[in-house]
Amino acid sequence: MNGVQQESKYQIEVVAQKHRHMSNWDMFATWIGANANNGTWYVGGVLAACGLLTALKVIIASSTLSYLCLSLVGFMGYKTGAATMSLIRGAFGIRGSYVPSFVNLTQYVGWTAVNTFIAATSVSYLLHDLVGWPVYGHPGGAKGIIIGIIVMSVLHLLSVSVGQRSVQMIERIGIILVILFVLWETVVVFKTVTIHDMLNWHAPVRFHMTAGAGMDTLAAFNLAWVTAGADFTRFTGKRSGATRMPFLGAFTGVFWFAFIGLAATISIAITAGTYDPNNSDPSTIASRLGLGVLALLVIVLTSMTANAVNLLAAGSALSNIFPKIRLRPALWAVTIIATLVTLIPLVMGSFLAAFTVFLDYIGMVLGPMISVMLVDYYWRHHQHYDVNELASSKGQYWYFHGFNLIALICWGLGVGLYIAIKHIAFVANVTGATFIDMILIGLIYMGLMRIFYPLPAK
Repeated sequence: MNGVQQESKYQIEVVAQKHRHMSNWDMFATWIGANANNGTWYVGGVLAACGLLTALKVIIASSTLSYLCLSLVGFMGYKTGAATMSLIRGAFGIRGSYVPSFVNLTQYVGWTAVNTFIAATSVSYLLHDLVGWPVYGHPGGAKGIIIGIIVMSVLHLLSVSVGQRSVQMIERIGIILVILFVLWETVVVFKTVTIHDMLNWHAPVRFHMTAGAGMDTLAAFNLAWVTAGADFTRFTGKRSGATRMPFLGAFTGVFWFAFIGLAATISIAITAGTYDPNNSDPSTIASRLGLGVLALLVIVLTSMTANAVNLLAAGSALSNIFPKIRLRPALWAVTIIATLVTLIPLVMGSFLAAFTVFLDYIGMVLGPMISVMLVDYYWRHHQHYDVNELASSKGQYWYFHGFNLIALICWGLGVGLYIAIKHIAFVANVTGATFIDMILIGLIYMGLMRIFYPLPAK
């Protein structure tokens, strides 16, 4: 990659200021495109179980808190020119960073699989319309979904073959079509039912979701992007492009697409007289609303816009774990792995069940990991990492044989706290566990680091 400096045995990639060519529009388009996709639509449909008003409050509150963290990580990338999983070495240690890098790798492969499966569902609907094959969910429907997975995976391999520049190209073209599509979808939904009807609709008791559960569900979705923040902001030369644009783009994308998924799912529940969260995927909704082949093709496109970001983040994580693997081969590897993971819902027999397990996993591991990283950079190191020492086995980030045991212990404690406080009534019903857990772990980490690794007085 042009403008990248290589560093020692534990090399990291640092993008020089003169090689940062992503504009504010590129950054906005990248992050709105990251959320203007099938997964966001599907999450909005899942949140329908909260009811319209509660779901909207959850979307605003959880997204605001999550994307403030995204802006903070974005600034770190702008300040240093390094990717997120390189910067996390400052908190976890150079070797210790392999653990969060592995988590990052698994979650971005997982998100790629989520978007790919939803897009493959659209392909199965297209094959149904064109050649009469059964759609997924009906007898014989697995054939169409498998063809869809293969098609999407080939498209992903082609897009990642040109690396970061492909992200810019896909986002610039895709964002225009995505915006036009969601406007069309919005008009169709509100021709079907009114806001008044939606406000008065409530999910059946057995499907009802509390505000706290909604906060955690959306936090798991939103925080996934935080750990990719610096991977993209290191390519912009403007501070506003690294802080304001990621926040505005990601928030706009998640609010708009989650809202349309939410509204569309409720509208179908009202008109059909029944609610089934398994039918929240965009292809089923588009088909029931009669949007036709063009809508299904745009759903496929939105998968590519989101997965361009997912795959680049997964490739960066793999490169941090195995520094000898260059970015492009890493991108090919994670694309192939994601293709295999996409088959898991077919084995489990339910996409919703697989998706719920995935959200539970990333929800409990990402919050404390991000908290430790942000507290270390902003509070402990006062917004300054020595980039050269992030690649040195003799520097301040080596800690104990390359591991900061305090950070790893706090992270494990954070996972345990998350599981424990989820069962407190107020947390479960109102606030959710994610952000409370992040605050507590941040305070614990800072206190322990002051005891075991006090910084020299200036």
